[in-house]
Amino acid sequence: MFIGSVVFDLHIPYANSLKSKRMVVKSFKEKLRSKFNVSVAEIGGQDTWQTAQIAVVTVAQEQHQVEKSIQSIVNFVEVNYPDIHINVFKEII
Repeated sequence: MFIGSVVFDLHIPYANSLKSKRMVVKSFKEKLRSKFNVSVAEIGGQDTWQTAQIAVVTVAQEQHQVEKSIQSIVNFVEVNYPDIHINVFKEII
């Protein structure tokens, strides 16, 4: 069994309040959950207006399945959220 994780450091430049940031983060998390069937959680930046840290975790029997899933998630985020600055940290165990 292999576990893959990716952490997205998001910078949302147009968020001018916690409420507007939460709307973006909630949509981001729900889209990843529904499209990829992964676990998603906000792990940092809850009290700041323009930043958030989102962790995504997936599990599979084979390492290549985990790698493919993580790469698909990163590609999806890069294509669908071009206006959000994203730093990505990947790890497979």
